[in-house]
Amino acid sequence: MMELPANPANEVDSREALVAHIIDLRADFLHRDDEWENPTLEQYLEALAPWIRSSPNWYRNFGQEMPVDGDWTFFARALSAAEIYE
Repeated sequence: MMELPANPANEVDSREALVAHIIDLRADFLHRDDEWENPTLEQYLEALAPWIRSSPNWYRNFGQEMPVDGDWTFFARALSAAEIYE
């Protein structure tokens, strides 16, 4: 079993923490976009769907259970709303 990689996402435990994480992701992209493997919105979204699909395996690889109480509808609404929200 692999050790869970260090990542600020591991600390997100509230709506406010999620907002801060998204702001930090944007700042990281603005400073290091040349280091991102998926530096366009198209590539980012293209990678997001397969990662979510295989996420149970990701959790299993690190000896963790996939959260069963995640709010998938909230995440989907947030992704869709960002298309038009200013």
